[in-house]
Amino acid sequence: MLNRKIQPTITDAVSFDLKLRTCEQYQLDNKVPVYSMNAGTQDVLMIEWVFKAGNWFEQKNIVAGTTNFLLKNGTSTKTAYQINDHFEFYGAYLNRTCYNETASITLHCLSKHFNELLPVVAEIITDSIFPEEELITYQQNQKQKLSVNLKKCDFIANRLIDEYVYGFHHPYGKYTSTLDYDQLNRAELIEFFKRFYTEGHCTIFTAGKIPSNLQSQLNKYFGALPLQQRAIPHIQYNLQSAVEKKHQIINDENGVQGAIRIARPFPNKHHPDYQKTQILNNIFGGFFGSRLMSNIREDKGYTYGIHSYIQNHMGETAWMISTEAGRDVCEATISEVYKEMEILRNEVVDEDELSLVKNYMLGTVLGDLDGPFQLIARWKNYVLNNLDEQYFYNSVQLIKNTGAEELNVLAKKYLNPEEFYELTVI
Repeated sequence: MLNRKIQPTITDAVSFDLKLRTCEQYQLDNKVPVYSMNAGTQDVLMIEWVFKAGNWFEQKNIVAGTTNFLLKNGTSTKTAYQINDHFEFYGAYLNRTCYNETASITLHCLSKHFNELLPVVAEIITDSIFPEEELITYQQNQKQKLSVNLKKCDFIANRLIDEYVYGFHHPYGKYTSTLDYDQLNRAELIEFFKRFYTEGHCTIFTAGKIPSNLQSQLNKYFGALPLQQRAIPHIQYNLQSAVEKKHQIINDENGVQGAIRIARPFPNKHHPDYQKTQILNNIFGGFFGSRLMSNIREDKGYTYGIHSYIQNHMGETAWMISTEAGRDVCEATISEVYKEMEILRNEVVDEDELSLVKNYMLGTVLGDLDGPFQLIARWKNYVLNNLDEQYFYNSVQLIKNTGAEELNVLAKKYLNPEEFYELTVI
């Protein structure tokens, strides 16, 4: 029996020997790769179809996002209502999401019902027809939503800072106008759908309590589709960053709050500095106990929250500081951000703070390894970025072993105010 008079041993996360659970891999008959994490205790299942169909590949703005959104809005045999009713009848949820390079269809369901659901997903991938009335409704709703969002300072800030860093014609930097919605037409959606979904490049990820016949059923419904047959075009975009580094936009004359974004271009996951810089970022502004939070939220009271993070892009990426503050203290908030950069450049982080951040980061990793959905999400991130499990173990070792002097070198290299774009929207 547990003796509750004896305090249990407390072990720091840095002492844990973290292991990444192996992901099963196989291919369907048409060479579609499948990554499977059979680790569930509950009778639930997640299947995600990831296509190279993000806005990176579109010839006209928002065609990729619109195509992805309207996938479940009608086939030649089912209306949007019938499709949604079918999934709801089985207590399932079918979602679709469009990113920069990829777009996905994700199914969450009870393991016992997947046989009834896979045929409809296959029908969506091969036979979506994008009814004209559904497109018109989508255009109206999106334009109304956009008109509401354009009144919000944080929305404007998110759009413009990406444009400043990447350039408006880069997939990471472009944004949407009402004119883009007006210019959509059904023929373009059908063409994009056929090229990048029906005949596109697909990777499947599954997780949960995997039924014994899932592989055969996936092969039955998706292994004969004309996927992976057409070459995906290699499109290269160059950064066209803004010349001016400091910008202030007045969006609401009567507003009492401003949105602040401070960002600089940064290497992606394949750069040798990327993983170590994650440690520096957490010290700077990556979690609730960071220096930006302690100074600007706790000490100065300028904001409810301020965060820094490195964007999770496959190509070029950016180091971003994001917050909303009172209109009268926006300039002071920005000054404090640069002050914290200066301290990190000029002073070595003490061991107690570094130990705290390392334990926080490894504790977060430990939480991310808890459950099949979290595990497959990590594997998906590695697979789509052309990384392998060694990246995980390298990351853990770097968190454990990176010293304060190394972080000081990185701070001097990357935390220079003159290299950051600064935007305030009030």
